[in-house]
Amino acid sequence: MKPLSIPVRAIGPASQVEDEPLQYLDIPHEMATFRMPSVPQRTDQEALSEARSVLDEFADALGPWDPASSPIGPRLGVSGVSPGALAVINQMLGEGEVSIQIAGPEPMRIQESVFTGIWRVRPLNGHGEMTGDWIEAAALPEVVMRTASAAESRVAPVTLPEGTMNSPALLQEIESAMRAWRPNAPAHVVNLTLFPLTPEDHRVLELALPVGPVAMISRGFGNCRITSSLARNVWRVQYFNTMNTLILNTLEVVAAPEVALAAADDLNDSRERLGELVAWMAADLSA
Repeated sequence: MKPLSIPVRAIGPASQVEDEPLQYLDIPHEMATFRMPSVPQRTDQEALSEARSVLDEFADALGPWDPASSPIGPRLGVSGVSPGALAVINQMLGEGEVSIQIAGPEPMRIQESVFTGIWRVRPLNGHGEMTGDWIEAAALPEVVMRTASAAESRVAPVTLPEGTMNSPALLQEIESAMRAWRPNAPAHVVNLTLFPLTPEDHRVLELALPVGPVAMISRGFGNCRITSSLARNVWRVQYFNTMNTLILNTLEVVAAPEVALAAADDLNDSRERLGELVAWMAADLSA
């Protein structure tokens, strides 16, 4: 009989090959931390003074606001601000981790600033031209909540094709959670990553829960992509690692996914930091 050749791989102490490089997934090298924005160099003093006045007015409006009891805070229009002052405001507020787009007849572009929960909201016309501009403090801008909630009270009817397996039960669970939803209730999360789903199942979910008008992306360690659906209070939340590989895919029945919301503590912290920024700008003007 011909002997079998079976490769043997040694394990245990002293079995590793020292010259063999260690293989591992890339991870972020830095953690994003808050840094106070810097005043632009060679800025016109008049523009800097106007920008400080605008931010000071907004900081004053934040004073009596309690984020814990009211997630939607004050807002201040900046459409009439001079171009020079607006450039200073843009640099002072910067860009934070969350970006939002709203599609439809009244499209919006929304960007969180470096101050968590302080947003720049810009409505657009049909040609993509900006028709407004304001600063808003909120766990999530009011227009996002309003747009997402203007959806159907049930999932869309779907004819089940051959090959479906778990999607009918999932849709029943989603509809039951939609009926049971109440304001401030915790999210009902369906983890699609754990379910064996056929291609037909995925297609059924796409047809029953079409993509809605709100799309968000939150950048941190990897990306979290959040989209509303045309079923009220139903969101698709997908987490991607730094290699852009989908690692968690969920459906959430909730007014807005928690990962997109600025916490009350963060909002209070941003209010304090914005006040410090205004004071710093005033000191720069007097220097």
